[in-house]
Amino acid sequence: MGKVSAFVVAKLLRFLTRLRGGGSAFPGLVLLRLRPQVLAEALGDLRLGRVFVSGSNGKSTTTTMIASLLRAHGLNVFSNPAGGNLPQGLASAVVGQASISGRVKADIAVLEVDEAYAERIADAVDPSWVVLTNIQVDQLNRFGEPERVYAMLRDLAARATEGVIINAADPNLVALGAEVAHAGQKVLSIEVSEEALSSATHGVVAAPLGADIPEPLASESVATLLSTAGSHATISVGGQEVELDVPAPGLHYAVDAAIAVGTLATILGPEVKVEAVKGAMREGTPVYGRGETVTYKGQDFELTMMKNLPSLQANLDAMVKSPALVWVAVDEGTPDPSWLYDVDLGVIDHVDVLSGTKAWQWALFLEHRGIPYGDVIEDTASALEFVQGLARERELPVSAIVNYEQMMLIRRLAGYKELEGAA
Repeated sequence: MGKVSAFVVAKLLRFLTRLRGGGSAFPGLVLLRLRPQVLAEALGDLRLGRVFVSGSNGKSTTTTMIASLLRAHGLNVFSNPAGGNLPQGLASAVVGQASISGRVKADIAVLEVDEAYAERIADAVDPSWVVLTNIQVDQLNRFGEPERVYAMLRDLAARATEGVIINAADPNLVALGAEVAHAGQKVLSIEVSEEALSSATHGVVAAPLGADIPEPLASESVATLLSTAGSHATISVGGQEVELDVPAPGLHYAVDAAIAVGTLATILGPEVKVEAVKGAMREGTPVYGRGETVTYKGQDFELTMMKNLPSLQANLDAMVKSPALVWVAVDEGTPDPSWLYDVDLGVIDHVDVLSGTKAWQWALFLEHRGIPYGDVIEDTASALEFVQGLARERELPVSAIVNYEQMMLIRRLAGYKELEGAA
């Protein structure tokens, strides 16, 4: 089908799906069927190319930070929303941001890319830079073993036309960087100081791959996270130390910020403006359920993601005291929650409400740890009403530990729209 006709159909579908109150990946799926080459047509000829951001955790946050920093420097940036990291999600973002003729007005694209679909997306449009956040134990029901993720990200890194930027605090990425560097790829690194690593009880939790590094990696460091405390980070870049406020507390957010600043410096070089960096970070907000606060009937609910063991551990390590009212909501989106028994709950000393189809597995885990819990309400809508009433009665803030699917459901029940391409 012709480009204009394909976009007319996709934009009409986008309008209709948004009438129901949210975004959808369906218009992008249809656009790809009608115009398979659309990603290359829309994004293949941008002045500063395309940045692919991938890894086990931190993709959404890092992508958003990089895009915000580039915009703060006056660039037009195309990016996909948090979670819209499959081909249809990227295409849906194109539907939303392109003209009826399919033209995207942007200097650069910053794309969050799912590990399993990275090769397919790279087939559609070449990555200029590949930015890798980490390789951690994640979605074993989907990936099988972390070694598979290592191979997928290594193959993606080899496709970059300009180079690869790795988080050097992750030994698996150091090994990956060495492997692609020896094959001729340009590799840059983001360093994390021992002082910064010691700020979190468990540091950076890497997957136990035991990958061998053929030779010591001599990569150029483009930024270093010097220290972090709470929502504050000190980053060295371009010979300067930059003090930043990041969107949420924790080592993981500070590392994401260092990766974003290092990527900005790689793309812009001496044109980086420190005050613009500070302002963009200060004005940033947590990304779509990652430390986000949603409001329901006047009550705030702070959402803490339970995506996998490393992400939950990082979020728990960032807590300095036990939340006053704790709600845990987990369903079949976490098919095997047995990894919970490796989690250090840190300051969490009680749970008030458990909900979702995995509520009783959490109850068993808490009993095993000797941590008291209150009501078990499997239905999430009923639990939301109960927690809201409980919080209002006790006049307490709510911290909700949720997996991705429950986060999406709670946001929907609270009246929040989905982001484009996230469903």
